[in-house]
Amino acid sequence: MYQIDAMSRTPVYEQIADMTEKLVLSGVLKPNDMLPSVRSLSAELKTNPNTVQKAFTELDFRGIVRTVPGRGCFIRPDVFDALKKRAAAKLAELCRLCREIRAAGVPLEDITTEINKIYNGGEENGL
Repeated sequence: MYQIDAMSRTPVYEQIADMTEKLVLSGVLKPNDMLPSVRSLSAELKTNPNTVQKAFTELDFRGIVRTVPGRGCFIRPDVFDALKKRAAAKLAELCRLCREIRAAGVPLEDITTEINKIYNGGEENGL
């Protein structure tokens, strides 16, 4: 279910947190589902348990999971509200980046071409 890219510049804990969000958005993980234990996920991913714990702490901070002492981490019932807030923040960041790109002289056609590639399932490596 979880996969990490050891060659990525993204820290492993962020990859785990981001993958959890993607699993929720794709419907694999649903509200109130229990996440794997820190030990089992660290063994599965062959990573340090502290890294997995850091990912779970990040997910708690993002409002994706809630930790029940002695029981584990669970997807929050209101997870989609938290994900909508994160998406709105990402959209604001995209708008900021578009302003920078426009100021740098990149034509609108180049930007829309790249966005269309992503939305149509094509390349995701950007400009």
